[in-house]
Amino acid sequence: MSKYAAEFAGTFALVFLGTGAAIVNEISNGAVTQMGIAAAFGLSVMGIISTLSPISGSHVNPAVTIALAVNNHFPYKQVIPYIFSQTAGALLASCLLRQLFPGSLFLGGTLPSGTAMQSFVLELLLTFVLMLVILQAGKTLHNKKVWAASVIGGVVFLEALFAGPVCGASMNPVRSFAPAVINNHWQYLWIYLTAPFLGALAAVLVFKIIKK
Repeated sequence: MSKYAAEFAGTFALVFLGTGAAIVNEISNGAVTQMGIAAAFGLSVMGIISTLSPISGSHVNPAVTIALAVNNHFPYKQVIPYIFSQTAGALLASCLLRQLFPGSLFLGGTLPSGTAMQSFVLELLLTFVLMLVILQAGKTLHNKKVWAASVIGGVVFLEALFAGPVCGASMNPVRSFAPAVINNHWQYLWIYLTAPFLGALAAVLVFKIIKK
């Protein structure tokens, strides 16, 4: 149960702090800036991994959980409880943010600024790169959690910085699912519920090839 509680808490923190930054940026007419939003997500990931990784591995992302299971680095019997915990944490965070910021139109949700296909491809590739980094960092920095957290958080920051204005740079199904459900905005949710999974699984396939 401690693992599931850690995933719940970690995902809650990620969504609360990351989408919270996006919400404050929205209602303050850009005071946080895109760099600030990217930093909120990147630093959140760093802190969560550094703190909770010894307990649960700090997946805080269903795409990462499934990809690690496919890569034989995580037991399949824990996949559903992990995803349930992650989803619950994300939903609670978005519920709280809705109460704190009732005037927000988007609630930190991810929406394409261009075509749906453009965002789909971007989300797939962003998650692909992130998952490759996670797999390699977990392998080479196993006993250096702080460095692994810094590397992974840095990649999240970089990807959110350049792709956030285009596709939202979700890379995480529940990060997009929770604001969409609480804000009742479903139009483009399919992008963020499919592309991250496909990108993460593609990374596992490539990682199996290049590590030989």
